[in-house]
Amino acid sequence: MSTQTAEDELSEDEYRGLELIRETGGIHQSNFWKELDVSSRKGSRIVESLVEKELIDREETVHDGHNTYYLSPTAADLEFSLLMAGDMLSPFVGDEEVDAQGDTFSQWVMNLAYEE
Repeated sequence: MSTQTAEDELSEDEYRGLELIRETGGIHQSNFWKELDVSSRKGSRIVESLVEKELIDREETVHDGHNTYYLSPTAADLEFSLLMAGDMLSPFVGDEEVDAQGDTFSQWVMNLAYEE
């Protein structure tokens, strides 16, 4: 099922849940239902539906000393082109500190400026 088709079939609560997960970049399920202002049971049903439709990923974790799940957008949902300037990957990707005066950063910014 394509992401768009799956999204078209979402209930209002499922759509709100998906948007919350996208906006936060990820959230613990124990906080998810509280943020949506729904019961934990309804929150679990929403999560199950979104996982089944492959719109989010759910990973077991411990949060505040309790077993829960971490909910995050699926990789297919991420827009990697936003990290590109022409054919150059953003210098902010990775563990290295970016030198704002350095050549790599300057070239990347110039590529952004001249993109059509």
